Amino acid sequence: MRAVVPEALESAPAHVAVHDIEIRSVAPDLRDRVAARRETIDAWIADDERILVPALRRTLRLANGVAEFLGACLDRPRTLVVKNVQEVDPTDRELLAVLVRRLDPALFTVMLCSPEPPPSWFRGRVVSSGPSPFTRVRKGSGRTRAPGTDGAAHVASDCTEEGSRAAYEALDPAERARLHDLRAGELEATGEFSLRLGAIPFHREHGADPHGRGAEALWTAVDHCVREGFLDAVVELGLRGLRLTEPGSDLWWRFTQRTATALGALSRQDEARELYERARRGSQDPAVHAASAYGTAMLDARHPDPAQRDLDRATGWINQAVAISTLLPDRRERAFKLGFDRNGQALIETRRGNPRKALALVDSAVELAEEDLPSGRHPVHRMVLYANRGRLLAELGRAKEALEEYAAAIAVDPFFADHYLERGNLFFQLGSTEEALADYETAIRVSPPMPEAYYNRAELRLALGDLEGGRADLDHVLELDPDYLDAYINRAGVRAVLGLEAEAWADVETGLALMPGNPHLLTVKGQLDTAARRFEDAGRAFDAALDKAPHLGAAWANRGVLRYETGDAEGAVADLSRAIEIEESPELHFNRAIALRALGREEEAREDLRRALRLAPGDPDVREALGL
Repeated sequence: MRAVVPEALESAPAHVAVHDIEIRSVAPDLRDRVAARRETIDAWIADDERILVPALRRTLRLANGVAEFLGACLDRPRTLVVKNVQEVDPTDRELLAVLVRRLDPALFTVMLCSPEPPPSWFRGRVVSSGPSPFTRVRKGSGRTRAPGTDGAAHVASDCTEEGSRAAYEALDPAERARLHDLRAGELEATGEFSLRLGAIPFHREHGADPHGRGAEALWTAVDHCVREGFLDAVVELGLRGLRLTEPGSDLWWRFTQRTATALGALSRQDEARELYERARRGSQDPAVHAASAYGTAMLDARHPDPAQRDLDRATGWINQAVAISTLLPDRRERAFKLGFDRNGQALIETRRGNPRKALALVDSAVELAEEDLPSGRHPVHRMVLYANRGRLLAELGRAKEALEEYAAAIAVDPFFADHYLERGNLFFQLGSTEEALADYETAIRVSPPMPEAYYNRAELRLALGDLEGGRADLDHVLELDPDYLDAYINRAGVRAVLGLEAEAWADVETGLALMPGNPHLLTVKGQLDTAARRFEDAGRAFDAALDKAPHLGAAWANRGVLRYETGDAEGAVADLSRAIEIEESPELHFNRAIALRALGREEEAREDLRRALRLAPGDPDVREALGL
């Protein structure tokens, strides 16, 4: 970014503006040159008011934004050489994989250097710097590219600057410390200290840190990484920070809480739980105990595997958090922390299937915020409560009130994309397709590339009969995220309808490789087999789909079509009737009418056709079948 953005500001400033979030996130030392065009309120509120951790998938959005920025603004071929690629953290690995996959190799070549075999996501060609059957590549020749690659070369070489590490390690410890502190001073003077991890005095990491500079530098780095969603880095840096801080101190607790939160988000629940336990042992501060109890409760309530959620244990911990927060002496602190805890209780009740009880808890948290928090304070807390109340009201069928809550949340932070996505889904469910489309497109506009927004827009377009527009959105979803299973399912269905059998088969095979036995993909497979008159294969696919998902209407409907095609009209009526019980449509009533006519049950057939006509008054096939 430091190499490309300054040129782009001169030649293509519009592209820089479109990708302000991505550039400012991955290259924060360019923030003085790249204005924040889309900035959430989290960027300017006080530290004690920042309660949200970016979603785990935010880094994928940033990586795709970087790729699209480079693809749009590079005006000549460039090569990116990455040394010691085996050492990259997961966030950088994700970025490299996106760059290799998405950028035209004629414009942007990625050369990965490592003494180890290529990573699993590598799709280029391996060359070697030593004697081997591969093309020889000279160390340091960053412009060299192996012929025939897809834009990436993996060089089997350590690519280190010879002697530099050995010279560094040979320094007298006191001299090494002096040089680290000198560099830290230089960065502080230029305002870059918070942005360059090279300033951290590593020489003190395992010992005393009498001036606190190492811990403070690490905290600045952790805080930055939390804001940006670089959660793996938060864990690595946070654990280092904990080794430099005094247990029980304020900085020690900040490291503990941020690191435990990141571990939980990364599905490393046991490690997070251990940090909260250490906090309980190391502190007598009521606020620390309340927050640790809340954090532990959320580990049980939010476990990504529903089978491993322990809602009873979560209730015990959240009750402890509430009990402590209730006793906090400061009215404003009590209102914030107790409201926060009640919101956590609401999540547990939602998981239990008690939306009314959950709504009452969120209502009480909103009341605390409105009555006891100063005006203008804790806007993110208020936004979260409004959005959660909107979700619960929507679940309870109170759509108008739900929309009002989403509007309140969006008014707090107009650049928080997820709320547009959720409100768009509610509009879609209500049949307000124009409003839904507007919200999906706003989410796309205010966020780095967001696969979920394109996917939802694709569903909307398909529902409106725009097969080509829906397919284009699904194409883009899979360009952004090749592991997006639902996009393969829907695109396979669209391709089947459009008669693109080979392409539909490719999606089915890719999807089944991601999730073997997926009933939706098995249903599409059955459709393709039926169209190709491979009736036995189709029957097996539909049967397998229904074994896994007996309430999947599409599988019943398409097995009904198969049975009709193979002369089993009775079976067709039975399957189509089951599909109609799950969710009726004019197509299902029309198809059942055809099967009923084949059985000589004319009056029942006409009743189905009349129902189809009521559902789709202009359908010419239905009108013709009724003799109209």
